[in-house]
Amino acid sequence: MRRLKLPVNQNSQSLVTSAATKLRRAVFLDRDGVINRALERESKPYPPRSLDEFEILPGVAAACEKLKRGGYLLVVATNQPDVGRGTMAKELVETIHAEMCRQLPIDRVEVCFHPGQGKSACDCRKPKPGMLLRAARELGIDLKESWMVGDRWRDVDCGHAAGCRTIFIDRGYAEELRQKPHFSAGNLAKAADIILHGPQNR
Repeated sequence: MRRLKLPVNQNSQSLVTSAATKLRRAVFLDRDGVINRALERESKPYPPRSLDEFEILPGVAAACEKLKRGGYLLVVATNQPDVGRGTMAKELVETIHAEMCRQLPIDRVEVCFHPGQGKSACDCRKPKPGMLLRAARELGIDLKESWMVGDRWRDVDCGHAAGCRTIFIDRGYAEELRQKPHFSAGNLAKAADIILHGPQNR
């Protein structure tokens, strides 16, 4: 598990400072398929292979701003196993995340670079909750009052394991959920409405 030291928005510092005295709420966001467009092949999602392929999805910036105004920290939690498998450079992932944080009010980025596929036994690769637990410890986050939003079964299971409420963004991938999410939504904008106003806004 690695926490990237990335530039964050100016409001982040006040949120982190206040977290020392009062637990904050957070929305944990998967990256590919939630924040940016995933590359799909045979109904399976894959990460962008270059900065040119990194495209933030419509409505994401506005949804993030709404969640920030609603008092939520925004924490990206993403598996990037291609780095551990040697098929993608870590520097590319970090460049993409720097651009993501430039465009969006993200407070923290948690990344698992481990390869998975039985080749690593870390506690951070989703569906394990290590990335969420680490962010919660260091930022003073109340996980019971927080949310995990993702487009794959690993995200839903991770949120459940951490004690968060979960929202599944259904992209129609060729895989099944293993646990039932608390809510489902078509995109991050609709997920933000559920978080801020309740499920009637799905």
